[in-house]
Amino acid sequence: RSAILILEVVINIIVIHKVKYTEIDWIAYMQEVEGVKNGTYDYSLLKGDTGPLVYPGGFVWIYLLLYTITSQGKNILLAQYIFLGLYVLNLALIFRILVKTRKLPPYLYALLSLTSYRIHSIFVLRLFNDPVAVLLLYAAINLFLDQYWSLGSLVYSMAVSVKMNILLYSPALLLAYITLLGYKQTILQLLICASFQVLVGLPFLMENPVNYLVGAFNLGRVFIFKWTVNFRFLPEEIFVSKYFHASLLIIHILILLFCLPYVNRFYKAYAKIRSLDIEQAAQLFVLPMFLCNFIGVMCARSLHYQFYVWYYHTLPYLAWCTDYRTVTRLLILGVIEMCWNTYPSTVYSSLALHGCHIALLFSVVKTIIKHVNTSIFTFKQK
Repeated sequence: RSAILILEVVINIIVIHKVKYTEIDWIAYMQEVEGVKNGTYDYSLLKGDTGPLVYPGGFVWIYLLLYTITSQGKNILLAQYIFLGLYVLNLALIFRILVKTRKLPPYLYALLSLTSYRIHSIFVLRLFNDPVAVLLLYAAINLFLDQYWSLGSLVYSMAVSVKMNILLYSPALLLAYITLLGYKQTILQLLICASFQVLVGLPFLMENPVNYLVGAFNLGRVFIFKWTVNFRFLPEEIFVSKYFHASLLIIHILILLFCLPYVNRFYKAYAKIRSLDIEQAAQLFVLPMFLCNFIGVMCARSLHYQFYVWYYHTLPYLAWCTDYRTVTRLLILGVIEMCWNTYPSTVYSSLALHGCHIALLFSVVKTIIKHVNTSIFTFKQK
């Protein structure tokens, strides 16, 4: 795995110098944080070329730091090298999680890191904020696995403050707090999360709290049909319909509720054995977290190309939690990769993506039910 990380440094350097950088959101990010630098704290007045600022306060302070380091965002090459560092760090963090689960065969680590053009592009050719949020999320999961709960909650809240998609993990995390820590400690962890959100948003909350909350945590934002990866097969009028959005939310909640009792059994088993030196015990914590996020991505109102990083590094793990044969698992991962690399998306690529999502979800949940209805030791040995 160390060799893979070194090879990734070389590959990313080649990509930076041989593949043309594509401007999408970086300039807009710099324009938005430049407004803060100039003393504007009303979120409704912070805008870039691509529209208003729609991310929480943590994004502002991180990208303001990048703004300063990269000469007001003009030194793109330096920014790319910073994101190269983030890419390798992100890979090291997810490798550490996956190694703890003892679930994946060694060759999958190479496939996970070396084969996705889209993921390399999202980091070093696009400079999106999605990788920053996901990196912090994986850092938080590592801390939770090491039993540093309060620090993990702080880092998790940092991830949420960069982009709200990290909240897709929150149902599983909340259940983990309650099951593993008890209600008193759960309240403490939630206070840590909330306090950090207040801290990073404080200048904006003091200026105009309504504009900050509406701008940074807008759950009703309508996405542009042109960029959708997952719903190209729908007519645009349905895609933007609030009834369609409500239906997806209901489906999301129903799937989570169906999985709840089984996930809770995993956490209860993890609570009993986490202090013991038992290989694969981490699976009992990691699978519910990854599955919860996967369900959220599967039910998302729209997926844009940079959103692939939300769940890409968890997909091999989920595939290996199914009861499919290895060739079928690899085929599913390959088709998902193909769908995310089809630009613009097509009716067939969107349908194929949903088909792979459903196939993964069905088999993962079936396997979970099978294990909790037999013995936790059966799961551990597998």
